[in-house]
Amino acid sequence: MGKRGSRSRSQLMNTLTKKQKKHLRDFGEEHPFYDRVSRKEAKPQICHLSESSDSSSSEGEAESEPEPVSGYHRLLATLKNVSEEEEEEEEEEDSVVDEAEMNLEDGDSDVSAEEDTAVESAETQKTGPLLAEPEGRDGHGPPGTSQEPPEEFTDAKHESLFSLETNFLDEGSGGGSSSLKASQDPFVQHVNKELKEKEIQAIATNPKTTHQLKWPILGQLVFSSKFQKLETFKPPKDIDLKSLHLQKPLESTWIKTNSQFLSGSQKSSSPFTPLQKELFLVMNSYRDLFYPERTALKNGEEVRHVYCLHAINHVLKANAQVLGNNSRRRSQKLGAGDDDDFRDQGLTRPKVLIVVPFREAALRVVQLFISLLEGDSKKKIIVSSKKRFNGEYGSDPEERPPNLKRPEDYEAVFVGNIDDHFRIGAAILQRSIRLYAPFYSSDILIASPLGLRTVIGGEGEKKRDFDFLSSIELLIIDQADIYLMQNWEHVLHLMNHMNLLPLDSHGVDFSRVRMWSLNNWSKYYRQTLLFGALQDAQINAVFSKYCVNVQGQVAVRNPPMTGSISHVLVQLPHVFQRMEAEDLASVIDARFNFFVNKILPQYRDAVMSHTLIYVPSYFDFVRLRNYFKKEELNFTHICEYTRRSDVSRARHFFLQGEKQFLLLTERFHFYKRYTIKGTRNLIFYELPTYPHFYSEVCNMLRATSGGEEASWTCTVLYSKYDAQRLAAVVGVERAAQMLQSKKAVHLFITGER
Repeated sequence: MGKRGSRSRSQLMNTLTKKQKKHLRDFGEEHPFYDRVSRKEAKPQICHLSESSDSSSSEGEAESEPEPVSGYHRLLATLKNVSEEEEEEEEEEDSVVDEAEMNLEDGDSDVSAEEDTAVESAETQKTGPLLAEPEGRDGHGPPGTSQEPPEEFTDAKHESLFSLETNFLDEGSGGGSSSLKASQDPFVQHVNKELKEKEIQAIATNPKTTHQLKWPILGQLVFSSKFQKLETFKPPKDIDLKSLHLQKPLESTWIKTNSQFLSGSQKSSSPFTPLQKELFLVMNSYRDLFYPERTALKNGEEVRHVYCLHAINHVLKANAQVLGNNSRRRSQKLGAGDDDDFRDQGLTRPKVLIVVPFREAALRVVQLFISLLEGDSKKKIIVSSKKRFNGEYGSDPEERPPNLKRPEDYEAVFVGNIDDHFRIGAAILQRSIRLYAPFYSSDILIASPLGLRTVIGGEGEKKRDFDFLSSIELLIIDQADIYLMQNWEHVLHLMNHMNLLPLDSHGVDFSRVRMWSLNNWSKYYRQTLLFGALQDAQINAVFSKYCVNVQGQVAVRNPPMTGSISHVLVQLPHVFQRMEAEDLASVIDARFNFFVNKILPQYRDAVMSHTLIYVPSYFDFVRLRNYFKKEELNFTHICEYTRRSDVSRARHFFLQGEKQFLLLTERFHFYKRYTIKGTRNLIFYELPTYPHFYSEVCNMLRATSGGEEASWTCTVLYSKYDAQRLAAVVGVERAAQMLQSKKAVHLFITGER
């Protein structure tokens, strides 16, 4: 019998091509061409029906056709023998599912019956082809290739394990429900706060009240609120973990996870660094937070650790509340009239949205979630699809080109996998994480702005979905400054679609939905955490316009006392020329006219060759490029879309003096950080977005050899609407003088000996 079985398996393997075998090993399913619907191969057939055939012929087909599923089972069995790693992974997965069932078993006959049926169907689906989540739900499959099922996709293999509707609070997990009942818990206070219709209507007319406080580490904080009550607080000297109301097991796991940032003396006194302590106190109060001093080189990982702690704490509390109410409803068997006591959900399940720029950041966030749930316990938590996740979000060190000399901040930002188009859902329970969960079965969504934009879609598009954003209670936007270099429109598009009423019910039990969610007031309960590396008008506008949390807002506003001009090492005169503009809308045209009429004529002379024009905005770059072509000026240009060969050619022509002008975009400098050799004259068409780019570009002059230092020049255009960028370059005191002065031209000289 064994020989016959092995012979048939080998025959099955021989019928497959190399590509089909590779597809089976990589994806655990047959090629999409052979996808089955309802576990039957979709073969083109000509059916001849008799006139008397009123009943369905499915039974006859099932009897006459050989079972494709069993053959496919044998195929996968041969693959297991081929690869030892595959075999080990399958064993691990089986044990994981068994362990999950043991952990979630509650002794209830109904639940165990549901789980049995789910596991039974999982066994048949385990080796069968997994249907892809349709684009617009999860969006991992390429558009147009996945067949959309008529009903919403559910993964029967893991659905029962992670479903909040069919699970109950584990009695041995600790007093989660008792801690949630505590009135002093900030989570309970926040979600149970009831707004009145009058308060909502008054928001449009109420002036924003503000109050400033100075904290030891964060510095100058601005508390603000459009609601009547504005409460401020100062951080205590010492904090106890128990006073923070962390959900189990976070009290114990946080200490180990965060130990890398703590010295020996700090570990005994506080589990937080001074910065983390103040940040978490604001987060835990459920106020909106804008922190513009998060840098990848210095405190980026500290900040990531603390917001991941807050996010996982929020999800665990919310899920514990739902599971606890499930247990209460089951035990008490209350009637329909008492359902108002159990309003603990939103209109859709996703509660937390974390927006990060690159896959590497998403990888670190998930790794932090795993370590926060696992800690130092010997019992590992269940993480489904972990190998797939590491493969898609990890990076190969060999892929990075060697001998690249770049600044330290560049290396810190562009580390690992820097793909910016991704989205992934994660379902969280106390001892398990399900990655690649469908969006409507997820607790936490991690995505890039581009990844969300392709799902949300635009007006008029047939395939679009943004219902999963309807009940987001915690929005975290990390490294917001990088989105200025990617596409800020995607961030604005996301914010315009946050917390809207869903177009579909998605199977929600309306008797469990909180009243403020049904009233479409979710945006007043959403906490937004915004982290970036700089003060920028566009980021400030998002925080002031879209953050209307009932608890209020907290923004860190530390003026830069010393500007980045102090880091310019070359001896160079900096001429700042102020242009006048009537309003913000007219600044773009005013800058262009000022440059064309006042600045450019000074540089048209052949003596002023080797002139580099630094242009932050791509739209300004296109306008200047078209003007230079029209005027037939001797110039070349480099932008983020320029091919590598054209970049090399442009740099060569500029270095040799064959081209008098070089137009350079800020985004090209951000992504490449090339040193442009041959520069003798600098023109900043607009002040850089990143302050340190000013000193970097000025220091490029050091790469020019030949003793022309005495003839170097630098001209900077600015207006009163560039106050933040100007302060970051020259310092806040000098910026105030330059903006208020009657003189329109100001001179600075750096590198004097």
